[in-house]
Amino acid sequence: MKHEGYNEFRTRGRFDFPIEFHHVDRNHPRFHMPYHWHIEYEIVYIVRGGLKLALNEDTVQAQTGDIIFIRDGIVHGGAPLDEETVYECIVFDLKKLLQGSQSTGARVQPILEHELLINKYIPGTTADVPGMIAMLFAAMKEAYAGYEMVVTGMLYSFLGAVLRHGLCHAPNAALRESSRRRVMQLKKTFQLIDDAYDQPLTLGDLAAAAGLTPNYFCRFFQKITHRSPIDYLNYYRIEAACIRLAQGDESITEIALATGFNDISYFIKTFRRYKGISPLKYQKTISS
Repeated sequence: MKHEGYNEFRTRGRFDFPIEFHHVDRNHPRFHMPYHWHIEYEIVYIVRGGLKLALNEDTVQAQTGDIIFIRDGIVHGGAPLDEETVYECIVFDLKKLLQGSQSTGARVQPILEHELLINKYIPGTTADVPGMIAMLFAAMKEAYAGYEMVVTGMLYSFLGAVLRHGLCHAPNAALRESSRRRVMQLKKTFQLIDDAYDQPLTLGDLAAAAGLTPNYFCRFFQKITHRSPIDYLNYYRIEAACIRLAQGDESITEIALATGFNDISYFIKTFRRYKGISPLKYQKTISS
């Protein structure tokens, strides 16, 4: 079994309603969000506490009531600011959800073509938007009869509010191309980690995937992720172990070996360093 991937090519929701909802608290295996990307859009709503997210080369810190908008293809990941944080996400195929409307197509197309970029960070004090997002997320959570129409309607309302209040901007072509090249290098390293985190990986392997020298790669990687490459690799392995521990059908030894740790004592020590408790205690906490 592989970790839920860095490059998330998978079906969202139903074919006729391509959207999925996640409620994330400290008991969720992805409370700390590993770096990943997907071809769909994502909206993150901070229910309580705070969340610090890296989006490509930018960093956003959001608090209760704030909204983070993540467009397709953006490498993103991060961590809650405290253990009491709760956040919710929807991941959706914007094009499929809003297809078939000629009256709004001309307005939505520049967003789909990245000619107009929705702001990554939308404060909870912004007029109209938080109420729309709250209603959208409540409909996804409750899934009552007809909730699909409410969700679709709220997405249209959200886009309308974005345009009305100027919560969008045109991209800077020069910066966009420079950032695109750097992010592509980073994506290759993340892809290697996702594909082979259960195998021995060295700093040289990670740097080679990005096509960079180890010294330059370390500076480049830390600037974006705020972690060293090996620290992030171990963090990713521990997050993968948490998912297996939550499923509860493997021993601690089996999980350690399956997530790239050949030394069980080192696995337990590393797990405790990232999670503050032993793997066994974590498993008991999740299952209780």
